[in-house]
Amino acid sequence: MEKKKINIGLIGGGFMGRTHSNGYNRIRNFFPDLAYTPVLKAVCFRNESKLKAFADQWGYESTETDWRKLIERDDIDAVDICTPNDTHAEIAIAAAKAGKMILCEKPLARNLLESKEMVDAIAAAGVKNTVWYNYRRIPAVTLAKNIVASGKLGKIYHYRANFLQDWTINEKLPQGGEGLWRMDAAVAGSGVVGDLLSHCIDTAIWLNGGIQEVSAIQ
Repeated sequence: MEKKKINIGLIGGGFMGRTHSNGYNRIRNFFPDLAYTPVLKAVCFRNESKLKAFADQWGYESTETDWRKLIERDDIDAVDICTPNDTHAEIAIAAAKAGKMILCEKPLARNLLESKEMVDAIAAAGVKNTVWYNYRRIPAVTLAKNIVASGKLGKIYHYRANFLQDWTINEKLPQGGEGLWRMDAAVAGSGVVGDLLSHCIDTAIWLNGGIQEVSAIQ
């Protein structure tokens, strides 16, 4: 069976840009029966000195330094947003208006207003979209989901999650410190709450449904 191609336009060449690129390249190994196959059509970020090396390393066919030009291209089907949080809304809204599929890193945006603008634009355009809450797909979480859905455990009253990650306080910071934008509230929006806790919250919703009320202790 000939697979249908989805031409990927990746925006952002940091840690998650590399992670997503690796995932696209490995899909055919782990899921050979899928009807679609990703094509690494273009990668975009501003650092021209690193851009070509990134494209060559991961197998992208072409490069751009302006995300707007990438979105305008007719040969791009899906826009993968792997940029800092303060740029998600602008890129996603423009991509939606251009009729592109949108694959956005979490957290969706810096605040509720930006997020709603993104959701409204995507709904108006009717394009396919996702937010990269990848922990839903971990085999252990999938197993837990299936057990909960089966009803064998009855009504679930408690879910506890820890996200154990400390690289931001490591003196040998990954990416030469480039990842420190996560510590800038103007860029990240919500710091560790949006960056890590959002995964825990999404997993809770995935396992046991929506959240009705919230309480917290400072």
